[in-house]
Amino acid sequence: MSLVAIVGRPNVGKSTLFNRLVGMRQAIVDDTAGVTRDRHYGRCEWCGREFSVVDTGGYTTNSDDVFETAIRSQVQIAIDEADLVLFMVEAATGITDYDAEIADILRRTRKPVVLCVNKVDSGEKMYDSYQFYSLGLGEIYSISAANGSGTGDLLDAVVAALPDEEQKEDPYAGLPRIAIVGKPNVGKSSLTNALLGEERNIVTPVAGTTRDAIETHYNKFGHEFMLVDTAGIRRKTKVHEDLEFYSVMRSIRAIEHADVCILMIDATTGMEAQDMNIFNLILKNRKGCVVVVNKWDLFLKDSNTMREYTDALKARLAPFNDIPVIFTSVVKMQRIQDVLNAATEVYANYSQKIPTARLNEALLPVIEETPPPAWKGKYVKIKYITQLPTSFPAFAFFCNLPQYVKDPYKRFLENQLRKHFNLTGCPVQIYCRQK
Repeated sequence: MSLVAIVGRPNVGKSTLFNRLVGMRQAIVDDTAGVTRDRHYGRCEWCGREFSVVDTGGYTTNSDDVFETAIRSQVQIAIDEADLVLFMVEAATGITDYDAEIADILRRTRKPVVLCVNKVDSGEKMYDSYQFYSLGLGEIYSISAANGSGTGDLLDAVVAALPDEEQKEDPYAGLPRIAIVGKPNVGKSSLTNALLGEERNIVTPVAGTTRDAIETHYNKFGHEFMLVDTAGIRRKTKVHEDLEFYSVMRSIRAIEHADVCILMIDATTGMEAQDMNIFNLILKNRKGCVVVVNKWDLFLKDSNTMREYTDALKARLAPFNDIPVIFTSVVKMQRIQDVLNAATEVYANYSQKIPTARLNEALLPVIEETPPPAWKGKYVKIKYITQLPTSFPAFAFFCNLPQYVKDPYKRFLENQLRKHFNLTGCPVQIYCRQK
């Protein structure tokens, strides 16, 4: 999916335009310059073309020199990452030094740039926008992000300038994609290097060494897949660098495009809040999951420690806790092969197609024995079950009154599916449909 970055100096209306493009009030908007501190990431659809949008935010600083450096680094990162740069200026203020500096950087890039003049909400202000032709960035688009005027023409220009999405033929298309995700410094790059048997990625004790989502073709020991090592995902309040924001964003996109995610956690700290956030992100995107507890050699243990740790971990992950848990020490090369075997097994479960006859044969007797609870004197009868043609395991239960099948009974159905068919590591979606 193409990526569009909105850049510009503070208080020109970037967040207002971002909210309009993604269709929700995701970014805080205020007249004060520099309100946007976190970076926002959303999706926009126009004329059948979907693309991602990043609001790069404004800056507040006391030093002009620091401010200039921040602008330069922010715009440079946006240029490197984005497929198209949406450069936003303001009609009433005219061309400022900062606008000129950003324009100077954008003129030297080979990426497409669309120049957008904001706060043109009357015919008289239209004349103020013509001065921006002197920036040398081609056609200008006058808009009012607040009331939406002119945004249609702007989006037409953006969609027309985006590179064609027809990808070159990928020699690895069709191979499983396995992403290694987690917080910084839990050993993701070390695990990648251990699996590949070579120092493919830089490893240091400093959190955040890996900045990019690095893809490698793995073909050893009877396994073949694309292995993706991602940057660590920290809480928003901990992300101070622009560079790290884009690293986190690429990690999120790696999860979106993966089939199975290996979630690495630190044995010494356990499943923390941010680990749960990443787990919920995997769940939200309906991806297969393997939990790897790394640095197990540093954990004080007795004969029952591993079982107790697993039970506590699964209790934290409930209700979706039918997940393989592997305890490793990457530096001591302990149980590395188990991680591969678990990820391969989860992918096999994730991509399996269960015949309708087998589903009905296994589940209909169970449903007959334990039918859905009656609702206001009405009885639900489930007639048959089939698997839907989705990329993840999803099943349709056809019945007479689908609206009366509540979540507790859906969980019962999911448990029966897991009991009769191997769905370990896979999120399961259940839909009740009218017969």
